[in-house]
Amino acid sequence: MTIQPNFDLLFIGHFAVDRNVVDGVAKTESGGGVYYGGIAAARLGARVGVVTRLRVEDFPRLDAFRASGVEVFATAAADTSGIENTYSSADMERRVCVPLGFAGPFAPQDIPDVAAHIIAVVPIIAGEVDLPLLKRLASRGPVALDVQGFVRVRVGDRLLFRPWAEMAEGLAHVTYLKVDRAEAEALTGETDLAIAAAKLAAHGPREIVLTQSAGVMVYADGQTHFAPFTPRSLAGRTGRGDTCFATYLTRRLTSSPEEACRWAGAVTTLKQEQPGPWRGTVAEVEALFG
Repeated sequence: MTIQPNFDLLFIGHFAVDRNVVDGVAKTESGGGVYYGGIAAARLGARVGVVTRLRVEDFPRLDAFRASGVEVFATAAADTSGIENTYSSADMERRVCVPLGFAGPFAPQDIPDVAAHIIAVVPIIAGEVDLPLLKRLASRGPVALDVQGFVRVRVGDRLLFRPWAEMAEGLAHVTYLKVDRAEAEALTGETDLAIAAAKLAAHGPREIVLTQSAGVMVYADGQTHFAPFTPRSLAGRTGRGDTCFATYLTRRLTSSPEEACRWAGAVTTLKQEQPGPWRGTVAEVEALFG
């Protein structure tokens, strides 16, 4: 008898309370890869669990997960993570990030004894997940990793990109890797994104999901696939990469890399038009395909 895993996707990362500044207007909003990604995956029909850390006072914010059918495993922390994101370009490709709080590193005992088809490690700040924990998670099943949680480092009152010293060893334990354009260029020294993706894949990841303002590129089995982002507005730009990666992973459970890329482009297009997590329907995505 085959035992079904508890979840299709188990997301691990800090829930955030962010301050997003666009055109000089600041808004305090829930955030983090677990938030944008977990809810989007659930809306697409995945069985989703979220493992996170935050202040007890912010636990009521987790009701947004439960309203979407997401099971939450939360550990009380002394602080809740958060980032002030100030967008500084018309296409919102670049932003200045200032840390507002940090909920501390995950300990092995924070991770529930559950099984998942894919374990999605989506930290927002370096220090949430260390290399030993990443290896432990990889021993339980395929790991998907957003590299920002290893290269976005707190330096004084800023969040800055810093090389991941253990990258080669870490990526050897990753099956699906997500990077954005700036991260890909910085990690590989390549401005050609296909070459950058191939270089990252050489460290071990089977598939690379690379986001930029124009769309999402997937590198898998030596081939590249691309799906454009065509939003009518960028009102929901924050959470773009989280939504894209979660959609890709969800569709990848049953579809080819090319088809999963296509869905990731479509859902991310719709998400960027509305602030907050994507809460649309499969039918709306299929309608976008025409």
